[in-house]
Amino acid sequence: MDNRPWLKNYPAGIPANIDVSQYATLVAFLKECFEKYSNHTAYECMGKKISYREVDTLSTQFAAYLHSRGLKPGDRIAIMMPNLLQFPIAAFGALKAGLILVNTNPLYTPREMLHQFNDSEVSAVVIVENFAAHLESIIKDTCINTVILTSIGEMLGGLKGSIVDFAVKYIKKMVPKYHLENTVSFSHALQEGKKFKIKEFATSVDDVIIHQYTGGTTGVAKGAMLTNKNLVANMLQIRTWMSPYLNERSEVALCPLPMYHVFAFTVNCLAMLSYGAHSVLVTNARDLPSVVKEFKKNKITIMTGVNTLFNALAHNAAFAKCDFSSLKVCVGGGMAVQNAVANNWKSITGCLLTEGYGLTETSPLVSVNPLDGTGKLGSIGLPVSSTEINIVKDDGSLATIGEAGEILVRGPQVMKGYYKHPDETAKTITPDGWLKTGDIGYMDEDGFMFIVDRKKDMILVSGFNVYPNEIEEVLVSHPKVMEAAAIGVPDEKSTEAIKVFVVKKDPSLTKDELIAYCRSNMTGYKIPKYVEFRADLPKSNVGKILRRALKESNG
Repeated sequence: MDNRPWLKNYPAGIPANIDVSQYATLVAFLKECFEKYSNHTAYECMGKKISYREVDTLSTQFAAYLHSRGLKPGDRIAIMMPNLLQFPIAAFGALKAGLILVNTNPLYTPREMLHQFNDSEVSAVVIVENFAAHLESIIKDTCINTVILTSIGEMLGGLKGSIVDFAVKYIKKMVPKYHLENTVSFSHALQEGKKFKIKEFATSVDDVIIHQYTGGTTGVAKGAMLTNKNLVANMLQIRTWMSPYLNERSEVALCPLPMYHVFAFTVNCLAMLSYGAHSVLVTNARDLPSVVKEFKKNKITIMTGVNTLFNALAHNAAFAKCDFSSLKVCVGGGMAVQNAVANNWKSITGCLLTEGYGLTETSPLVSVNPLDGTGKLGSIGLPVSSTEINIVKDDGSLATIGEAGEILVRGPQVMKGYYKHPDETAKTITPDGWLKTGDIGYMDEDGFMFIVDRKKDMILVSGFNVYPNEIEEVLVSHPKVMEAAAIGVPDEKSTEAIKVFVVKKDPSLTKDELIAYCRSNMTGYKIPKYVEFRADLPKSNVGKILRRALKESNG
């Protein structure tokens, strides 16, 4: 008997298990896609398109160049850039060369860069010149000896590329002065790569190919070691889940989230390749007009994003005027999709906003709601194929249906461990392969999972556990609220009290009005004691509201 109750609610055609051995390596998967869809557009950025054949050729040249510089399989290379055509070329080239890819947030401070580069022992970096000054300030304290510089417009070609680079440098002044020795341009690396061939090397399904760093929102950021098997499996899990709804060679996928983030990397950079999709890259998703522009220019069929982006677009007048007739799949991840946002999105676009759940440590997808509308609002859906879930209480016993506990995950997408952190790995992965997520949730009788909150974000009010997600859900359902976040603050009487930070949609909203609304929707100990109105809330580069930053700013 299969002990996975969620299988009975799988949409027709989606198997319980997948064959993760069909590709020995991620590069083998890429090779198949490049050959199968060679003449089709693979990526588009700022109007410039490149085909699957071009990505294959250029990434091979880049790989050959890396070998010519003395880089060997197993060496680490950081890629530090927003969504540009250079990203997939560099990433796939690094993988073809057998290097370990270290995806790096280009908005990192020098301190954060130094930690990640040294922790991962990076020896090469591909970096957009906008952030070169930061690299200059720390490079002497790293092991980096190969620096490949690029510009925002370098791959756009001709007059357009020159105009973009001129505007970025001299009009917007987004490139601080820097001086780095012995660098080469991305174009030079590609040109030089034509002179060399990729050296042969042995590889296996269990080889680590990516160090994907956790967000660092709690403690020191750690590199999750993701293997060929992890990424091939998760790519196949995503492909399998979408298979009833997507068609090969006909999808246009909007990618507003940065591909250095594991969600966009696996879904947009990898899984979409399996369909021969035309992926439209948005360089800066915070620039809403640029997102709207792509909707007006392309017949977008699938979009990924985070709750804050969907919310912002749903409140954008220009976006509401777009043609959504081709849009059929929208998936939110990275943070909880709020019911009010999902409902608003559906009313404007006519397309269901489906919530998925995952972690850096799971490559990332763990579960997702069915894309046919049979999911449950507020749920993170059903575990994807070949994935097991346990809900475990504090005493280590299994929770019953509807009972909350920590979510444990086991499957082929679970990381090998944290690089150079065996103690942390042992705390996170049990001897029999279960990953402790740190998320509190429960499973209902139909196998649908619901997140209550992060274990560490829980607020203790007079002995009661209060989860910020629930408070925030209520707040954003108020018609005058745009965004909200809840944290716990010290309180002599109740251990902690609830403080909320609110961005108004309607300037007339008052604290008393908001508290009264909370009282009508929540029990007494969940009512916020403090309310602070703000013009905006601190967010990560992918749009995730940073509760930690609110706690720090609150003293």
